[in-house]
Amino acid sequence: MDIVPVIDLLGGQVVHAKRGERDRYRPIESALTAGSAPQDIVAALLALQPFRACYVADLDAIRGNGDHRSTVAALQARWPEVAFWVDAGLATADDCQRWFDAGLRHLVIGSESQTDGKTLEAALALAGGDRVALSLDVRRGEALGPAALHEDAGRWPSRVIAMTLDRVGSGEGPDLNRIATLAARRPGVRVWGAGGVRDAADLEALARHGTDAVLVASALHDRRLDAGTLSRFVSGQPVSGQEAAKG
Repeated sequence: MDIVPVIDLLGGQVVHAKRGERDRYRPIESALTAGSAPQDIVAALLALQPFRACYVADLDAIRGNGDHRSTVAALQARWPEVAFWVDAGLATADDCQRWFDAGLRHLVIGSESQTDGKTLEAALALAGGDRVALSLDVRRGEALGPAALHEDAGRWPSRVIAMTLDRVGSGEGPDLNRIATLAARRPGVRVWGAGGVRDAADLEALARHGTDAVLVASALHDRRLDAGTLSRFVSGQPVSGQEAAKG
């Protein structure tokens, strides 16, 4: 199971996301480094563990208030070995093209930003099936965006993100049943869990529920997941019950 750190960008800073209530987000306070500058936060995360991928939510772009294209492009240029998966409210083929032209090759299509399936099709044509993920966004049990994207598994690319927005930063634990349901609906699709991861016990549970990757933020910044635990999960080694209990 891959562990993918998340950075949420708002107003040029990395912010602490909580329950999808974006008007209330504040600059992140991390035990890993001082400040909230994107370059500093990514450097600190990669010092903790040489992650192969990083998920970037451009909240300004999602809300239609500009974007952080140059910032994310600079991150990709500095760390070319890391796959930066960009969720930027991509709602048209032109949106996808602009980010692709900026040097970003891994695109996330969030269902909340869609009116139909055309943007997903455009992203797949542009970036290829292995570099596009569909985020199936849910808030308070309500599926956001076109019902067809949620219900028709035949439309899904090779990666699907089970994004439960009201669990993000909540400390309530991941939505294991939803992840297992998505995995069962289309075998072979890589399902990523997103929202609520607290500790190593949650990672163990996610692995048992067929999760191929998990998006994590808060538990990294407050050190509930330390370098040793992360290394064991990334390498596929089991974590002891005592370690899982303490995170």
